Amino acid sequence: MLIKTIKITAFFTLTTCILNASSFNAQAEKDRLALIKYTEAKFKDPAKAQANHFPYSTVEELEESYAKNVKYKDFAIGTYSYAKKAKEQYDEIKEMPPYEDAIEEGEAIYRKKFKNGKSFATCFSNPAIAGDYPFFDEKRSEVITISSAINDCLKVNGEKIWKMKKGKIAKLEAYFSFASMENGKKVDIKINSQEAADAYERGKKEYYSQRGYLKLSCATCHVQGAGQRVRAEKMSPLLGQTTHFPVFRLKWDNLGTLERRMAGCNKDQGENEHKANSAWMKELLYFMAYMSNGMDIDGPDVRK
Repeated sequence: MLIKTIKITAFFTLTTCILNASSFNAQAEKDRLALIKYTEAKFKDPAKAQANHFPYSTVEELEESYAKNVKYKDFAIGTYSYAKKAKEQYDEIKEMPPYEDAIEEGEAIYRKKFKNGKSFATCFSNPAIAGDYPFFDEKRSEVITISSAINDCLKVNGEKIWKMKKGKIAKLEAYFSFASMENGKKVDIKINSQEAADAYERGKKEYYSQRGYLKLSCATCHVQGAGQRVRAEKMSPLLGQTTHFPVFRLKWDNLGTLERRMAGCNKDQGENEHKANSAWMKELLYFMAYMSNGMDIDGPDVRK
């Protein structure tokens, strides 16, 4: 009888743990599904949505320059999913992408031996990992981005850590992203604890908070403003925003990590940039990546 009672108690304890674990992402899932619904509705027919979403564009421009019925997974390529002319230019560049050499260099970096005889392949046995980051490390109680994981690998092997915006780190991430795309990997961000849920919420708060002397938020441009024209460019959507990094930005003339791009956004908002390895940056990227859960990895890629 005692053994039976113990088994029943253990079963219900395990069941409760499983249910609790699956419920930590409940709010995040509501947020993600709401974003998909909002973004798809906005780009179902931009001309019809002109009054509510595109007040600075004419109906004629929206009819001629914007694609219709853009679906959830199409947004992995950002602005090019709905901007017709930009998509044509994008397709031409992708025929001979300027980051091809960087992928090969990234693979060489991945396999190169450290002084102790180990390599990045020791830390990351499978390079197709782009969709698994950022993740919340329960033992360390912090978000780990792919950039910080690379530096952790360097540190544990007695190597000097890298700057997290460009150079070797961007090339290695390009190889990870390419391997992930080649293997059909998707964004797969987990929220398995209350601490992780809290980190997600802090990241979400920062994405939607107005900052800097311009009083802009990330969402001003990439949720409410997604698709709106700023001079000759159209702003990208939050949905799919992390799937394609690192990117070769024509403005930079080289590859850059997601941290580099977000630091640039800080400046555009009239705010002092946050450090690439700060908790602020990591939690912001954690939120952003979760919003793209289930989408195909589409990197590295090119942007203006």
